[in-house]
This record gives sequence, structure tokens and C-alpha cells, in this order.
Amino acid sequence: MGHTVNSIFIKAPFKNTFDISNHIERWTELFGDEYVSAEVLSREGNEITFRLTDDENKSWVSKRWLHPEQKYAYASRHDPMFPFKYMKIIWLYHEQDGGTLMTWIQDFEMDPGFTKFSEEQIEGFIILFTI
Repeated sequence: MGHTVNSIFIKAPFKNTFDISNHIERWTELFGDEYVSAEVLSREGNEITFRLTDDENKSWVSKRWLHPEQKYAYASRHDPMFPFKYMKIIWLYHEQDGGTLMTWIQDFEMDPGFTKFSEEQIEGFIILFTI
């Protein structure tokens, strides 16, 4: 199983940090070259279904559940799953020192049919993309 943990301190109040980091349509701005398109497909209660497209024109649908009262968001990849068997991410928000510490934890397993990179290499790529 692949696993990464990353954090960043943002000099902004929790509400601003939570709202902006969960504004899917702005992910093309927030995450640089990682996504060329971020499209919300539906919103129902605290659940957002969205499609991301990367710089290689590969798209997938994910779901995200927002829990601002508990200061976290949870996401999982849905379709297509490949190259993963599963991909789950939790974003945690902690108010401290005049800002917000945002931590995201990714757990995943690669599909056995994906042989281009190992889980350890994918972990390294995830860490490099977030620095």
C-alpha cells in the first residue's frame, strides 16, 4: 500500500483556507501545472463529484466530502480507477499561530496491471508534486 503525508502552513484563517482549498474549479490555479481542467459534475449536500484532467489529457472522476465543522475533507478516486486499485485522500486543517496547518494524507494501492512504476516510485512522485 502506498502512503504519503504532506503539510503546509498557510497564513490565513481556517475558513478561508478550507473554502479556497475545496473550491474545485480553482484547482487549475492552486496546483500549477498538475491539472489543466477541474470540472464540478454535481454537488449534493457535502458531497462534490468532479472530473480532473492532467497535462497528459488523462481524466478521472473523484468524489469529495466536506466536513468544515470537523475541519477535514475526504476524497476518493472513482472512474477510471486505473492505474490505482484505490486512491483515498484526507485533508486535515489545524488552526495555529495565526494561520492554518493543512495536512493531506494519501493512501493508495496500484493496480497489478500497472507496471510502469512501483508504489514507492509513485509515493516519490506525489511528494515531488507537492513541494
